[in-house]
Amino acid sequence: MQTNEKNTAAPADGRRLYTVIIFSENTVGLLNQITIIFTRRQLNIETLSVSPSAIPGIHKFTITTYADEVMIEKVVKQIDKRVDILKSYYNTDEDLVYQEIALYKLATDKFIRMGGVEDLIRKYNARILEINEDCVVVEMNGHYEETQALFRELSDRIGVLQFIRSGRVAITRSRVERLSDMLAAIEEGMHRKGGSC
Repeated sequence: MQTNEKNTAAPADGRRLYTVIIFSENTVGLLNQITIIFTRRQLNIETLSVSPSAIPGIHKFTITTYADEVMIEKVVKQIDKRVDILKSYYNTDEDLVYQEIALYKLATDKFIRMGGVEDLIRKYNARILEINEDCVVVEMNGHYEETQALFRELSDRIGVLQFIRSGRVAITRSRVERLSDMLAAIEEGMHRKGGSC
Protein backbone atom coordinates (compact mmCIF):
# COMPACT_ATOMS: atom_id res chain seq x y z
CA MET A 1 0.00 0.00 0.00
CA GLN A 2 1.41 3.37 -0.97
CA THR A 3 0.67 6.57 0.89
CA ASN A 4 1.38 10.17 -0.02
CA GLU A 5 2.41 11.01 3.52
CA LYS A 6 6.01 12.17 3.98
CA ASN A 7 8.41 10.95 6.63
CA THR A 8 7.61 13.20 9.59
CA ALA A 9 11.25 13.19 10.68
CA ALA A 10 12.33 15.00 7.49
CA PRO A 11 14.06 18.31 8.23
CA ALA A 12 12.66 21.51 6.77
CA ASP A 13 16.09 22.89 5.81
CA GLY A 14 16.32 21.30 2.36
CA ARG A 15 18.23 18.20 3.38
CA ARG A 16 17.00 14.90 2.00
CA LEU A 17 17.21 11.29 3.04
CA TYR A 18 20.26 9.47 1.71
CA THR A 19 21.09 5.80 2.03
CA VAL A 20 24.79 5.14 2.53
CA ILE A 21 25.87 1.62 1.57
CA ILE A 22 29.25 0.50 2.87
CA PHE A 23 31.10 -2.70 1.96
CA SER A 24 33.74 -4.01 4.34
CA GLU A 25 35.24 -7.04 5.93
CA ASN A 26 33.60 -8.00 9.22
CA THR A 27 35.98 -6.18 11.58
CA VAL A 28 35.51 -5.58 15.31
CA GLY A 29 35.11 -1.87 16.09
CA LEU A 30 34.34 -0.79 12.53
CA LEU A 31 30.76 0.19 13.31
CA ASN A 32 32.02 2.53 16.03
CA GLN A 33 34.48 4.14 13.60
CA ILE A 34 31.70 4.68 11.05
CA THR A 35 29.25 6.19 13.54
CA ILE A 36 31.92 8.61 14.77
CA ILE A 37 32.19 10.01 11.23
CA PHE A 38 28.46 10.77 11.25
CA THR A 39 28.63 12.22 14.77
CA ARG A 40 31.49 14.58 13.92
CA ARG A 41 29.45 15.93 11.00
CA GLN A 42 26.42 16.27 13.30
CA LEU A 43 24.39 13.84 11.20
CA ASN A 44 21.87 11.66 12.96
CA ILE A 45 21.69 8.05 11.80
CA GLU A 46 18.01 7.38 11.16
CA THR A 47 18.32 3.64 10.47
CA LEU A 48 21.15 1.13 10.41
CA SER A 49 21.37 -2.48 9.32
CA VAL A 50 24.38 -4.73 8.82
CA SER A 51 24.48 -8.12 7.13
CA PRO A 52 26.61 -10.31 4.88
CA SER A 53 26.46 -9.16 1.25
CA ALA A 54 26.11 -11.26 -1.91
CA ILE A 55 29.92 -11.39 -2.04
CA PRO A 56 31.36 -14.06 0.31
CA GLY A 57 33.35 -12.59 3.22
CA ILE A 58 32.06 -9.05 2.61
CA HIS A 59 29.57 -7.31 4.89
CA LYS A 60 27.15 -4.57 3.89
CA PHE A 61 26.19 -1.66 6.13
CA THR A 62 23.02 0.21 5.14
CA ILE A 63 22.67 3.58 6.89
CA THR A 64 20.07 6.29 6.32
CA THR A 65 20.60 9.92 7.26
CA TYR A 66 19.34 13.38 6.32
CA ALA A 67 21.96 15.60 4.68
CA ASP A 68 22.61 17.79 1.69
CA GLU A 69 24.58 16.28 -1.19
CA VAL A 70 27.80 18.16 -0.41
CA MET A 71 27.81 16.84 3.16
CA ILE A 72 26.97 13.25 2.21
CA GLU A 73 29.77 13.25 -0.40
CA LYS A 74 32.23 14.32 2.33
CA VAL A 75 30.98 11.61 4.67
CA VAL A 76 31.34 8.89 2.03
CA LYS A 77 34.85 10.07 1.12
CA GLN A 78 35.84 10.03 4.79
CA ILE A 79 34.40 6.53 5.25
CA ASP A 80 36.32 5.32 2.17
CA LYS A 81 39.61 6.40 3.82
CA ARG A 82 39.21 3.72 6.50
CA VAL A 83 41.51 0.73 5.94
CA ASP A 84 38.81 -1.89 6.53
CA ILE A 85 36.36 -0.28 4.09
CA LEU A 86 36.32 -1.70 0.58
CA LYS A 87 33.98 0.94 -0.83
CA SER A 88 31.05 3.10 0.18
CA TYR A 89 28.35 4.79 -1.88
CA TYR A 90 25.44 7.11 -1.25
CA ASN A 91 22.07 6.70 -2.91
CA THR A 92 18.71 8.40 -3.07
CA ASP A 93 15.47 6.45 -2.76
CA GLU A 94 15.12 6.49 -6.56
CA ASP A 95 18.36 4.45 -6.89
CA LEU A 96 17.16 1.65 -4.60
CA VAL A 97 14.60 -1.01 -3.92
CA TYR A 98 14.16 -0.99 -0.16
CA GLN A 99 11.93 -2.16 2.67
CA GLU A 100 11.64 -2.05 6.42
CA ILE A 101 9.91 -4.54 8.68
CA ALA A 102 7.67 -3.49 11.54
CA LEU A 103 6.23 -5.53 14.41
CA TYR A 104 3.15 -4.44 16.38
CA LYS A 105 2.03 -6.09 19.64
CA LEU A 106 -1.67 -5.75 20.40
CA ALA A 107 -3.76 -6.92 23.37
CA THR A 108 -5.66 -10.10 22.42
CA ASP A 109 -8.85 -9.17 24.29
CA LYS A 110 -9.10 -5.80 22.51
CA PHE A 111 -8.19 -7.40 19.18
CA ILE A 112 -11.08 -9.86 19.54
CA ARG A 113 -13.59 -7.27 20.81
CA MET A 114 -12.88 -4.57 18.24
CA GLY A 115 -14.36 -5.24 14.84
CA GLY A 116 -12.51 -4.44 11.67
CA VAL A 117 -8.95 -4.84 12.96
CA GLU A 118 -8.33 -7.87 10.74
CA ASP A 119 -9.62 -5.87 7.75
CA LEU A 120 -7.25 -3.05 8.65
CA ILE A 121 -4.33 -5.50 8.79
CA ARG A 122 -5.29 -6.87 5.36
CA LYS A 123 -5.65 -3.34 3.96
CA TYR A 124 -1.96 -2.73 4.74
CA ASN A 125 -0.86 -6.15 3.46
CA ALA A 126 0.32 -6.98 6.97
CA ARG A 127 -0.03 -10.40 8.57
CA ILE A 128 -0.59 -11.91 11.98
CA LEU A 129 2.52 -13.75 13.19
CA GLU A 130 1.25 -15.00 16.52
CA ILE A 131 -1.87 -15.04 18.64
CA ASN A 132 -1.85 -16.13 22.26
CA GLU A 133 -4.05 -15.38 25.26
CA ASP A 134 -2.17 -12.15 26.04
CA CYS A 135 -1.18 -10.62 22.73
CA VAL A 136 -1.38 -10.59 18.96
CA VAL A 137 1.81 -9.87 17.01
CA VAL A 138 1.39 -8.30 13.58
CA GLU A 139 4.16 -7.98 10.99
CA MET A 140 4.30 -5.53 8.11
CA ASN A 141 6.91 -4.96 5.41
CA GLY A 142 6.98 -1.60 3.67
CA HIS A 143 8.38 1.88 3.63
CA TYR A 144 8.54 4.15 6.68
CA GLU A 145 5.36 6.03 5.75
CA GLU A 146 3.39 2.80 5.35
CA THR A 147 4.50 1.17 8.59
CA GLN A 148 3.92 4.43 10.45
CA ALA A 149 0.41 4.80 8.98
CA LEU A 150 -0.56 1.33 10.23
CA PHE A 151 0.92 2.17 13.65
CA ARG A 152 -1.25 5.30 13.87
CA GLU A 153 -4.41 3.48 12.83
CA LEU A 154 -3.84 0.59 15.24
CA SER A 155 -3.02 3.05 18.05
CA ASP A 156 -6.23 4.98 17.41
CA ARG A 157 -8.41 1.85 17.20
CA ILE A 158 -7.17 -0.49 19.93
CA GLY A 159 -3.82 0.75 21.21
CA VAL A 160 -0.40 -0.72 20.52
CA LEU A 161 1.42 -2.39 23.43
CA GLN A 162 4.79 -2.50 21.67
CA PHE A 163 6.11 -1.34 18.31
CA ILE A 164 9.47 -1.78 16.60
CA ARG A 165 10.72 -0.99 13.12
CA SER A 166 13.88 -2.40 11.58
CA GLY A 167 16.54 -0.49 9.76
CA ARG A 168 16.26 -0.20 6.02
CA VAL A 169 17.34 -3.11 3.88
CA ALA A 170 18.16 -1.99 0.36
CA ILE A 171 19.58 -3.15 -2.94
CA THR A 172 20.45 -1.04 -5.94
CA ARG A 173 18.21 -1.10 -8.99
CA SER A 174 21.20 -1.99 -11.16
CA ARG A 175 21.88 -5.62 -12.11
CA VAL A 176 24.85 -6.08 -9.77
CA GLU A 177 26.16 -4.31 -6.72
CA ARG A 178 28.70 -1.66 -7.68
CA LEU A 179 31.28 -3.31 -5.46
CA SER A 180 31.19 -6.37 -7.74
CA ASP A 181 32.13 -4.16 -10.70
CA MET A 182 34.95 -2.52 -8.75
CA LEU A 183 36.39 -5.85 -7.59
CA ALA A 184 36.17 -7.28 -11.13
CA ALA A 185 38.02 -4.23 -12.52
CA ILE A 186 40.77 -4.58 -9.90
CA GLU A 187 41.13 -8.29 -10.65
CA GLU A 188 41.22 -7.64 -14.41
CA GLY A 189 43.91 -4.99 -13.92
CA MET A 190 46.01 -7.42 -11.88
CA HIS A 191 45.73 -10.06 -14.60
CA ARG A 192 46.79 -7.57 -17.30
CA LYS A 193 49.83 -6.56 -15.27
CA GLY A 194 50.62 -10.19 -14.52
CA GLY A 195 50.51 -9.53 -10.81
CA SER A 196 48.87 -11.37 -7.99
CA CYS A 197 48.22 -10.82 -4.31
